[in-house]
Amino acid sequence: MTQTERNTRTVLVTGATGRTGRRVVDAARAAGFEVRAASRSGAVRFDWERSGTWDEALRGADGAYLAFPTDIGAPDAADLVGAVARRAVELGVRRLVLLSARGQDQALPAEEALRASGAEWTILRCAWFQQNFSEGPLADQVREGELAFAAPQELREPFIDAADIADVAVAVLGGAPGRYAGEVLDLTGPELLTWGEAVAAVAAATGTVKRYVPVPVREYGAVLGEFGMPEEEAAFLVDLFETLLDGRNASVSGGVERVLGRGPRTFAEFAEREAAAGAWK
Repeated sequence: MTQTERNTRTVLVTGATGRTGRRVVDAARAAGFEVRAASRSGAVRFDWERSGTWDEALRGADGAYLAFPTDIGAPDAADLVGAVARRAVELGVRRLVLLSARGQDQALPAEEALRASGAEWTILRCAWFQQNFSEGPLADQVREGELAFAAPQELREPFIDAADIADVAVAVLGGAPGRYAGEVLDLTGPELLTWGEAVAAVAAATGTVKRYVPVPVREYGAVLGEFGMPEEEAAFLVDLFETLLDGRNASVSGGVERVLGRGPRTFAEFAEREAAAGAWK
C-alpha cells in the first residue's frame, strides 16, 4: 500500500479515550489514516447503548476498531457487538477489528456475534494489559505500594503492552484486503511473570518498595461489594476471575511478531517508560 492510498483510509476507533483506543488513535494517525476518535461524549459521538449515535460515526468509514466499554464477556456484549457489526456492514464498513480477551470463555458469544455479522473481521485476543498496573482501578494500589488482587501468588501471565495491541490493530486495518480476515490473533507479551514479579518490576523502575498480596477470589468479590460495586457486577467478576485466573493463559504466543515483524515490548520496558513519565508519583 502506498502512502497516498493509506491517507485515503478512514478508520473509526470506538472507546477512543480508553487504554487501547487512544493508542489506536495515535498509531493510526501516525500511519497516515484519517481517524474518527469516537466516545460517548467526544466530538465524534458513539455510544454502544444508543443506536442513534452509530450511523454518523460509521458512515463513510473503511474500517473500525471495536472496544466494548465494560467487559467483552459482559452479558450485554454479544447483542451489542452483533448489532453494531451488522449496522457497520449495512453502511459499507469493510474491516472490523474486535478487542477480545485471551482465555475468557465469557467473551466467546461476542466473538461469535462478530463472525455472524457478515463483516470482514479480525479478533484480537489479548492477555492482561501491562497498563493495568499504571492506569485504571489497580493503579492507585500500585502507586501506594501494595497491590491486593485475586490472582494466585504462583500464577504466571504474559502481560502485553497496550501499545503493541494498537500497533497490531492498525496493521490489520491497513493491511491488504483480506489479510488476517477471519482470523483470531492471539496477542501476548514476550515473557511469563507472576503478579508479584510485575509489581517488583514497577518497584525497580521507581526505586520504591512495593509488594503484591494475593486475595482469594470470593473474598476479593466481597471486598468489591463493600466498596460499593453492585452485587451483579461483583458476581460477574468473581465468575470471570475463577476461570480466567486458573493458569490457562500461562503461555506466550508469537502473534505480535507475526503481524509486526518484531517482538512485543517487555514488562521492564513498560515499567521504565511509565516511571519516567511519572505514572506512579
